[in-house]
Parts: sequence; structure tokens; C-alpha cells
Amino acid sequence: MQFVGVKDFLLQHHAIPIVDVRSPGEFVDGHILGAYNLPLFTDEERAKVGTAYTHVGKSEAIELGLEIVGPKMNALAKKAKSLAVSGRLNIHCWRGGMRSEKMAWLFDLVGIETVVLKGGYKAFRQQLMDDFHNLDRLIILQGPTGSGKTAILHELENLGEQILDLEYRANHKGSAFGALGMGEQPTTAQFQNELYDDLLKLNPSKRIWIESESLSIGRVYLPQTLWDAMNRSSVIEIEIEKSVRAKRIVKEYGHIDKNLLASSIEKIQSRFGGDRVKKALLLLDEGRLEEVTMLLLEYYDKSYTFSKNKYKEKEVATLSSNTGDPLGNAIKLQKIADELKL
Repeated sequence: MQFVGVKDFLLQHHAIPIVDVRSPGEFVDGHILGAYNLPLFTDEERAKVGTAYTHVGKSEAIELGLEIVGPKMNALAKKAKSLAVSGRLNIHCWRGGMRSEKMAWLFDLVGIETVVLKGGYKAFRQQLMDDFHNLDRLIILQGPTGSGKTAILHELENLGEQILDLEYRANHKGSAFGALGMGEQPTTAQFQNELYDDLLKLNPSKRIWIESESLSIGRVYLPQTLWDAMNRSSVIEIEIEKSVRAKRIVKEYGHIDKNLLASSIEKIQSRFGGDRVKKALLLLDEGRLEEVTMLLLEYYDKSYTFSKNKYKEKEVATLSSNTGDPLGNAIKLQKIADELKL
């Protein structure tokens, strides 16, 4: 049994499987990407042991835990053997305490070499927050709705730049329409964990492009430390004619069922205004999608103008473009970043 810190633990991640021995509920809420859940306790059993620890005492809780785990030991050992690669496993629990140590003892007993995460999942989460806090070469890509920022990011990636795609990991495009055409959103913790996995593949000493977002995307939240890092980072804003943006939006959302589009329009009624909503719904019913979009952009552009630089600490550079071509705009943005030595 060997104990290692978070960075050393994660370095072995792709070669040696990670076994998360927390309860199923803890695992579902958030886990290291690619980890297997081999719980020592069910959620109900964990609650019972926790209650015993709080109200009766540590030794009584340990006795209860042993009573629960005893009949499971053979099945746990067999499952661990089936997961091990070259007779090795990485293992962690919540705080690197009794659950991971006892499971590591069991695995060692049946011939599996184990590496235990010092500090457990809690230490992993702290490392995540620290690493996002330390990002000092972010470039924030900012622009009004329909600018094609996500498509531009991926063209930048094709040009050799590093990117973090927040909307991909959040499974949401932002705004009242952001869930349309997307699947179920992850939990906030899992969104952050998967985003961290993306970050670990990048070189933080080189620039990383990321789209400007609110603290929340749909129902998930950015790590606070990443949000803070974004607000103190360099910003390049792309300005594109409204009619060009409207065409992109129609192309992206025009195939979606009208009832779903109508439901999304109704969500912004309190801010958009009842009369505007009625007009937008009428245009939608008549299939005049570009007119609907131009009307909605009046609301979204106003909201964007109000909030775009609310928390930004640095002066914003601007690219005015007359095209909606993501590659062309990516090349121009890359040139600006080079000129500004970002």
C-alpha cells in the first residue's frame, strides 16, 4: 500500500484504473473522470455508520462497519481483481481515511498492489480549485448571441491553440434556449471534474482560449476560482452584424420543434415583455424564423451590453468582423492575440 498526492495519483490514471470506494450517491454527485465505483457501503449503510459515529462513538461505528462489510469481502476482492491492470489499482475514498485504507488492505491481501490517494476525493477537489485559480494565460472570447463563439473556439483548436469548451462540458449553450437539442446536464461537481480533466491535458504556461460565460451555465456552476481567473484575464470581443448572427441562429435552432421554441420564448416573458413575446410567438407560428430571431436579439443584445464587462478587470480588445465564417474569424483573433503578446 502506497500513499501519494493528487498530481502523482492522476498521472497514473490512464494506465492504472481508479477505484472510488465511496457510496453510490457520493459517486453520482461527482467523481474523477474514468473512475469505477466499488462502494464499501451503500448510501443507507453509510448513513447508519455515520449516525453511530456521531451518537454512539467511534469504536461502535467501526464495529457496525465491520459487521456490514464482512459478508461482502469476497465479492469486493473478486471485483477488484477483475478491474486491476497488471495486478495494480489506484484507490480513494472521501478523505483518504478508513474506507480507502481498509479496502487497500483487502486488495493487498489478495495480491493487488494499491496506491491510495492521500486526502481522498476532498484533496482532489481542492487541487482542482487551486489549478483553476492559478490560470494566468486565459484569453476570454466575448461576443453577442449568435457570434459563433463555440465554432470559433474549435477552429482555434484546429489552428493549434488550446481551448476549454465550457458549453460542451455543461451540456448547455446558455440562455433560455441553451438546453434545446442537448442532453441531461451533469451535476455541478461532475461538470467541474470533467472540465478539470480537460485542463490537465493542456499546458497552463501557454495561452488557453475560453468562451465568456456567466458563473452558471444552465443549472451548473463554474468553479469559483475559474470564474475569478476569467474575470482577471485578457478579453477579445468579436463584433458581428446582427443580421449575420440571426442567420447563424436560425441555422442552429431552426430545425427544433416549434413547441419547444415557444416554451423557451415564454421563459423570458418577464424580462422580454408580454407584447414582444406575443409578437415573437405569432412570427414563430407563421414560420418567420429570421424575424423571430431579430426580435429576440433586441433583448439579448441589450442584456449582453449591460453585463458583458461588469466583472472584467482588463481593457477589452475588439475584432469587428463582417463575416460569420468561424475559421476566418479564428485566424483574425489569433493574429490579434499574437500582436498583443497574449
